[in-house]
Amino acid sequence: MQAPYFPIIYVRGYAMTEGERDQTASDPFCGFNVGSTVYRAAVDKNAPPKRFIFESPVLRLGSDFGYSDVYEHGTDIMDADWQPRSGNTGIAARSVVVYRYYDAGSTLFGDGKASPIETYARGLDTLILRVRDLVCKQEGAEADPQGGAVTPENFRCYLVAHSMGGLVVRAFLSNPALGSAAARRLVDKVFTYATPHNGIEVAGINVPSWLSASDMNNFNRDRMAGYLLLDSALKKYGRVDYVRESAFALDRIFCMVGTNRSDYDAAKGLSRTFAGQGSDGLVKVANASVWGLDDQDNVTGTAATAYCYRAHSGFFGIVNSEEAYQNLTRFLFGDIRVEIWIEVDEVRLPAEIENDDVNALYQFELLARPRGKRWLLSRRIAEEDSPACRTHKQLTTQGAAGAKNVYLSTVFLANRARISNNPDDRTLSYSMDVRVRVPDYEKNNTFWPNHHYEGSYLFRDSLIVTMDPPQTAGDEWSVKYGWESNRVGVATRTLKPAALIGNKLRLEVDLPSTSSKPGIAGKVVLIASAWN
Repeated sequence: MQAPYFPIIYVRGYAMTEGERDQTASDPFCGFNVGSTVYRAAVDKNAPPKRFIFESPVLRLGSDFGYSDVYEHGTDIMDADWQPRSGNTGIAARSVVVYRYYDAGSTLFGDGKASPIETYARGLDTLILRVRDLVCKQEGAEADPQGGAVTPENFRCYLVAHSMGGLVVRAFLSNPALGSAAARRLVDKVFTYATPHNGIEVAGINVPSWLSASDMNNFNRDRMAGYLLLDSALKKYGRVDYVRESAFALDRIFCMVGTNRSDYDAAKGLSRTFAGQGSDGLVKVANASVWGLDDQDNVTGTAATAYCYRAHSGFFGIVNSEEAYQNLTRFLFGDIRVEIWIEVDEVRLPAEIENDDVNALYQFELLARPRGKRWLLSRRIAEEDSPACRTHKQLTTQGAAGAKNVYLSTVFLANRARISNNPDDRTLSYSMDVRVRVPDYEKNNTFWPNHHYEGSYLFRDSLIVTMDPPQTAGDEWSVKYGWESNRVGVATRTLKPAALIGNKLRLEVDLPSTSSKPGIAGKVVLIASAWN
């Protein structure tokens, strides 16, 4: 088994009705094999959508990385009569395994009734151990006597989950009663698409606990706190989108968040109506990522998170999108991890009101894109209800360092994705649109219209960054940057990185200096580290 190419176990999302469970059971890959052919947006509103073919995660994992399915002779590895393909003793490490937990809840293979999420979590435990045993048979000592053999001790796998599948994964990892320590130890990374980590809102109200039909109460925060063992966190914070680091390391989790509710057609559009703005049509943007907790219920940080203009599912959905696939594969197999922050040193009010009682909301936007590609790694903009927000009070209060450090996204870069064909060119390059808006100033709780232009920006520029990782241990990174307003599309200034604990590098790029009012002073901070 060659790291980082471990088995991928896909855990699909919620199927509410008997018909949906039957449809899921009828699909060999439970939706992980669905692709798409178009982007929604086009420059000309009267023109047809742009063609952009994404073949599906299953096909792309096969063509790009050599992964294959585990179905043989019409059977699944959990079937009693499953047999490996001719000449094999088990399954390859580069396997895509679908957790078929809805088969028992379909009328095709079961009783047509959904089970509690605890049941699905226990089943995931069984599946992981089964995958381990089969990979060890195929790639164990007998298959590789020269070394590099897979053993029960060094076996690892990835859990990739959509929607409720992410809650199944979290329940398995967080609750010792729902799985074994032996199976949990085998999970290397977790990737979630559009998971309602803090439950689901219906018309602004959390799904009630008494709505037990089709197990809808799985998304009620009181019920979630029970199976996730987060009762104390719910009481303290009123939320359940936390993972205890003693159960699973936060830096091994990635949350992919959708922001397009318009293209989610479930329930003939009623879902997106009741989910409202700031959602993917079902899950609120604010509920689709997780934070870490220590055992004293202190927040330790945020999981790696990226955003894309995709719906919860469907042909414009998040699972069958190039953006999410690129984040998935770079997270699983990439080489460099980069956290993107803005640190705010100062915000300046318009001169006319700088001595008054002022309310304002600052919106921080980010569009992160690799060189030469037609898609974004992360997209956070106000029109899609996904910016990071801070109030004027938060940014001007003494000692509010946490509020002044604004997390934007985490991106993973991969050497295999370099554009240059020159083998000596090891640089990884991308641009970041960094924007700060202040929609309104309120003076004495009243809208202040002077010098107000709707939709205008306090700051807006693009940062071009090229990174050349060290070729040997002890060497320094070579990092260049340039603001696009100074020289379009070129990184011209060398940035000397500062070493941090754990071999991380802190890269600071000052926002272009200005003394204008209103205005902002601060820096873009990149926390880079080797990955895998």
